This record gives sequence, structure tokens and C-alpha cells, in this order.
Amino acid sequence: MSTARTAFSERATTVARTPAGPVEYRLEGSLEGRDHRTVLVLHGGHLRAGLALGEEVFADAGFTVLVPSRPGYGRTPLSTGTTPAGFADATAQLCRSLGVERLAAVVGISAGGRTALMLAALHSHLVERVILQSAVAFLPWPDRLMRLGGRAVFNARTEAGTWAIMRSLIHLAPALGLRLLLRSLSALPARQVLAGLSPAERATLTTLFTLMRSGHGFVADMLPVPDCAAQVHQPALVIATRHDRSVPFAHAESLASLLPNAELVESRADSHMIWFGPDYPRIATKIRAFLAAG
Repeated sequence: MSTARTAFSERATTVARTPAGPVEYRLEGSLEGRDHRTVLVLHGGHLRAGLALGEEVFADAGFTVLVPSRPGYGRTPLSTGTTPAGFADATAQLCRSLGVERLAAVVGISAGGRTALMLAALHSHLVERVILQSAVAFLPWPDRLMRLGGRAVFNARTEAGTWAIMRSLIHLAPALGLRLLLRSLSALPARQVLAGLSPAERATLTTLFTLMRSGHGFVADMLPVPDCAAQVHQPALVIATRHDRSVPFAHAESLASLLPNAELVESRADSHMIWFGPDYPRIATKIRAFLAAG
């Protein structure tokens, strides 16, 4: 069983006005008191600050969780930061405006991984540790087929229609809709992946997929990013599964070899969504121990 939440809904967010531009964010927990510890989570493609995924491990450990929407997602315009390096600056400005002087960790998930690394490299005074989950490295990404398909169906003009079709399909034929979406997230047969999910996990994924939007963000996520891995000297935990089709395991291996102080943890999850893997309790324990070491 995974420890991913079984109830899923969109949560309230706020927009901060930073020197770099507006940044939508969600804050779970309190920033009051001298002992508060904050983890900043940068979600991947098609997600925004109002959608909480894989965060409970931090909240349950007593950390305040800060989640911004990356450029082009939610209410953060593409003009805020634009590049991972630029948004790393905007994120540092957001932290400053909230009175967060130190992050216990920055968490980079999927396409948010490169922004997390940029934040750690460019604002090392702010970031103590780095956690990367199914994260995109600095290898060529995505592959040609995914790039062409992504630009066609997830660009700013078409993405609303694409997600409307997916919502209709999931409503009319939930299992078929889930299999179709899981096909791009796993190298295993989609039926096998779906069969490995509990009813509660299926319900969570169903709701998540119906809430996803790409905005202007996903096409921007596919642009190349300068490699900053050698500049990230903080302890790093790199978590990934070999069954991930969306972000191949080679990305995790690359990050683990390039980051000066990294540990690679292999998940046994059937797909990109490591929180739904049979060994996620082990992964969560590893994450807690990694944070406690700080």
C-alpha cells in the first residue's frame, strides 16, 4: 500500500507580487515561531499549486509546506521568471516576502526538478537539502515523439480542449481513461499498472487527472536548460523507478553521478507516480531520515 492520500481536491492558493512578477502559491502549516521548518515543493508538468501530490510525507513529519505554481501554470504567468533560473530567483523572492530565510529542502518533481536544482545552485544560502522525485535531468528531454505530441496537444491553444476530452473520457469510461493516461507514464502495460492500484488509488488518480491543466507551462518545460548540477553541493536524494516512461531512469542515474553529494534511491513503482508504488512506505521513511539528518 502506498501512503498517498486517497481524498483529492483542489486547495486554496494565494498570489504574491514579487519583483519578478506574480507567483501563485499555497502554504500548508504555519510560519510562526522560531522552530518552524519549511519544505518547498516544485511540482511537475500539468500541475499547479492548488493540487497537492506526494506532500503528506513532509506535512506528517511536522514541516510547513510551501508550493508555488511554476511559470505558465495556474495563476503564475509565463513572464514570471520564464526559465528555471529566472523562476529560481522569483522563488527566492517569494521566500523572502514570507519571511522564510532557510528551506529544510527543495523538492523537485518531474519537470520541476531542474528548477529545484537551479534554486539550490543559485541560492545555496536558502536551500539545505534537495529531494528529486522522478525528476528531469539535463539530458535531452523529452524524446522527439513526446516533444511533437506535447506541442500539438498541450500548447496554450489546444490544452483546454485536450483536457476536456480526457475529462469526458474518464467520466464515461474511467478504466479506459486511466489506461490511456498511464500509457505515457509507464513502460509496463497500462492494464498491469492499473491492476496494481487499489480502488482508493484509482480514485485519487482519476480526480487528479480531471483537475490537470497545461496552460503555457508544459511547452516551456520542454525547452533545453543549462546544466547546473556541478554547482549543487547540498545533500541530494534522487528517487526514481526504472518503469517510468515519461522520465527515463537514465535521468536519475545522470543526476546521481553529476551531483557532488547525491544518493540514488530506486523505487519499485510501476509508473512515474512513485507515491503509488508498493514500496512507497520505504521511500517515505528514507525521505524522513534524509530530512532528519539535516
